[in-house]
Parts: sequence; structure tokens; C-alpha cells
Amino acid sequence: MKENNIKGGDAPIKCELEAGKNYAWCTCGHGDAQPFCNGSHRKANATPSMSFTVEEDKTAYLCTCKLTKNPPYCDGSHK
Repeated sequence: MKENNIKGGDAPIKCELEAGKNYAWCTCGHGDAQPFCNGSHRKANATPSMSFTVEEDKTAYLCTCKLTKNPPYCDGSHK
């Protein structure tokens, strides 16, 4: 399996997240549904998605560059 070998984008994407809903954040950058996983890591033999939920409805900026130290949230590492 390859590590995160491409960026999915150069800036975070604003997302409205729902409490209790399961999300799959793309860790490999290959998917065209950024910042979420669409299964492209399987064909690319890359890192699998990271599952997460939130405890309350909220707006969040999710990382697309895959360099964040606080996945899935953007921490400004793309700059």
C-alpha cells in the first residue's frame, strides 16, 4: 500500500456535518469526491479512508491537501 501520495486539493472544503452521521474522509487524494472517499484508494493501492462522526451538527473545513496534523480537519498545512 502506498502512503498519501497525491494532494486532493490545495485548500480546505467547507462542509456541513450532521451529528451521529458516519463520514469517510479521503486520506489518499485519489478520489474525485474530495474531501470524502469514493473508494479510489482501492484501484490506486493507496491509504484507506478515515471514518469519523461528530457529536453535534457543525460547519467544518476538511483538509484536501492531506498534510494536516489534525485529520480530517484543515490545520493550515497547505500554506
